[in-house]
Amino acid sequence: MTGGRRRALPRLTCVLLAGLFLALPRCTATAQSTRSLVNGGNDMYREQKFSDAEVNYRKALEKEKTLVQGHFNLGDALTKQGKFDEAVREYESALAGAQGKDAKAYAHYNIGNSMMKQQRYQDAVQSYVDALKLDPKDDDAKYNLSYALEKLKVPPPKPQKQNQDKKDKDKKDKKEQQKQDQQKQQQKDQQEKQKQQQSAQQQKQMSRADAQRILDVLKNSEKDVQKKLHTRQAVKPRVDKDW
Repeated sequence: MTGGRRRALPRLTCVLLAGLFLALPRCTATAQSTRSLVNGGNDMYREQKFSDAEVNYRKALEKEKTLVQGHFNLGDALTKQGKFDEAVREYESALAGAQGKDAKAYAHYNIGNSMMKQQRYQDAVQSYVDALKLDPKDDDAKYNLSYALEKLKVPPPKPQKQNQDKKDKDKKDKKEQQKQDQQKQQQKDQQEKQKQQQSAQQQKQMSRADAQRILDVLKNSEKDVQKKLHTRQAVKPRVDKDW
C-alpha cells in the first residue's frame, strides 16, 4: 500500500462453514436435529437475519457443545451484530475443535477480522499471520495483513468522545472558576460589611467612653469647686490693723 494508490478497505467477509455434516451419520434423531438447526441458521444468515441465525446455532450447540461448525457460524452471526468479543470466543472454540487446516485457517482469519473492526491492529496482524501459516495462498489474508500493518504506522485519530470530554471539562472548569470568583466576591463583601459594622461599633464605644470621661471631669470639677468654697468659708477674714 504505497504511492498514490487509494487505500482500500480490508476484506472482512466472514467465512461461513457449510456442509460439515455430510460426514456425520444420519441414523440418529439427535444428529438430524442438530444438522437441521445449523442448516436453518445458515439460511437465516444468508437472509441477513443474524439474530435468528444466532438462536439456531446456540440451540445446536446445546445439543452438541463441541460442534465446530456451530461455534464457527455462531461467531459469524455475532460478528454481524457487532458482538466482536463474543465472536472471538466462538472462533477460538471452533479452532480448538477443528481438525483440518482449512477450518483452522478460516478461524484465524475471522478472528483477525474481528480484531480489525475493534482497531486492535497488532492482534489482527498476528491472526492473519497464523492464517497464512496454514494457507499461504490465501489472498484475502495477505491483503488484510498488509492493511493492518499499514494501520499500525498511522496514529489513530483521537476519538470524538475525548474531544467532547475535554469540552465538557473546560466548561465545568469555567463554571467552577466562576463559582469560586463569586464566592470570593461574597467573602470580600462580607468582610467589608463586618469592617463597617466594627467601625461603627468602635465609634459608638468611643462616644460612650468620651461621654463618661466628660462626666467624670465635670464631677471632679464640681468636687473641686465645692472643696474650694468650703475652704474659703473656714478661713477668717483678715482684720485691718488698728493704727
